[in-house]
Amino acid sequence: MKPHIYTQMAAMETSHWWFVSRRRILTEVLTTYADLPSKCHILEVGCGSGGNLSMLSEFGQVSAVEPNDDARELASQKGDFEIRRGSLPHDIPFDPQTFDLISALDILEHVPDDLNSLLSLRNFLRPKGWLLITVPAFSFLWSTHDDDHHHKRRYNKTQLQRIVQEAGFSRVIVTYFNTLLFPLAVSIRLMKKILGLNELNEQMTLPAPMNELLTCLFSSERHFIRNWPLPVGLSLLLLARRSS
Repeated sequence: MKPHIYTQMAAMETSHWWFVSRRRILTEVLTTYADLPSKCHILEVGCGSGGNLSMLSEFGQVSAVEPNDDARELASQKGDFEIRRGSLPHDIPFDPQTFDLISALDILEHVPDDLNSLLSLRNFLRPKGWLLITVPAFSFLWSTHDDDHHHKRRYNKTQLQRIVQEAGFSRVIVTYFNTLLFPLAVSIRLMKKILGLNELNEQMTLPAPMNELLTCLFSSERHFIRNWPLPVGLSLLLLARRSS
């Protein structure tokens, strides 16, 4: 990503509706579907400025990997977490079969070789360990946001399931999310493309009442995901288990 984005994220991820809602949804999915051990060891790959570390620590002891020096420094201010320099697919500075859960939250779209990255992560999971992934959805939604974040691709459900299975995982749940705002977001993006306008910064600071409204709306999807996958959305979430 462009360097200034890490600073923006660090300033916003505590309260911005998108970050807050995603953490609530991820917490719900892990609580509902993942039977993690009581002394769980967790690795976040590509932790960025550290906005997910505290949420993940609710489930166990968290370590992290992050290639960007500035981002690692920002993440180190979030608490007593072991954060090492490393990157996908082959620079993960931990011993094999160390972790019960590995999260890659909006990471796969950044790496040139997503399949080999997943194969690498599988080596660091204990038998029947868990993998939690989020990625942006649908290529037709490509925007300057993707360019600024140095994305390589966006995914659909079939594509994500296929590479996860090829990497030796059995999916437990796969669902789109950020669904309730999907029609509005698609309309805005397509209109801007047609008119040749610059993209709206989707992570800009909003007035507090609007931020709270969007937080309530987006995070309410966790109640639906608990019972059934959502059919469409701006992002994809997948929870899988390492196959024996």
